[in-house]
Amino acid sequence: MPEILEVEEARHLIETRALDRTIATVDAPDAWYLKRGLTGDVIGRVLSGRRFTAARRRGKLLLLDTDPGSDARPAGDAQGPTLGLHLGMTGRVLVDGTAAGEPLLYASNRENPAWHRFTIQFRDGGRLILRDPRRLGAVELDPDEDRLGVDAFTVNAARLRAAIGNRRTAIKAALMNQAAIAGLGNLLVDEILWRAGIDPARSAAALDRTEQGRLARTISTTLRVLGRRGGSHTGDLMPARHPGGFCPRDGAPLRRDTVGGRTTYWCPVHQR
Repeated sequence: MPEILEVEEARHLIETRALDRTIATVDAPDAWYLKRGLTGDVIGRVLSGRRFTAARRRGKLLLLDTDPGSDARPAGDAQGPTLGLHLGMTGRVLVDGTAAGEPLLYASNRENPAWHRFTIQFRDGGRLILRDPRRLGAVELDPDEDRLGVDAFTVNAARLRAAIGNRRTAIKAALMNQAAIAGLGNLLVDEILWRAGIDPARSAAALDRTEQGRLARTISTTLRVLGRRGGSHTGDLMPARHPGGFCPRDGAPLRRDTVGGRTTYWCPVHQR
């Protein structure tokens, strides 16, 4: 399922293949998929004639900046609106038929036009498509980026402490709170806590400075390593992340609990 690594792959694909191409039409057949009062007619009218100038990301939110377009704009209006794309649990970006990243683990990767929730047709004949079998993603204009916390790729000990240091919720829930740290999902957090040797049910506020530093370093290392491997599903814990699985580090039977409302696999021997 898309987490920060998969969304970064989508951002990179858009950056390399979809910038500076003039938008001809927008097809948004699913009104539910458009958020904050947006309609298909409005987004089509707003984006037509513009080009994407930058592909950014904050956590799991894709942010596509646009130019002012060819219509009249007030003096000093140097750019157009920003398109926000949420991949949800099964969304995947395609540009001219090429999908971002490796096939998703928990979603169908077959081609079905009924799953094309949002399509941008470029004047040169190419297309940018958001395909989402389970319909859990979203599209919006000028999203509130500040509702999201610090991007997980930029976490260090100080930022981690500021984001979650005083929270009394389980550390897993704190790490998955997008308003605190943006981008981490269930698979990555289980992998990170397993690598850091931290019980996912421990209170975030109970971690001392040494543990906070170790956790921050582990977040950075895990994102870097799994990014090179190909995604959130490539962690060392992943092959054992099933009922009856054993810890890859010490061979102990893994625990399967619900923490922060999510299915959680962890080792009761080395995670404390």
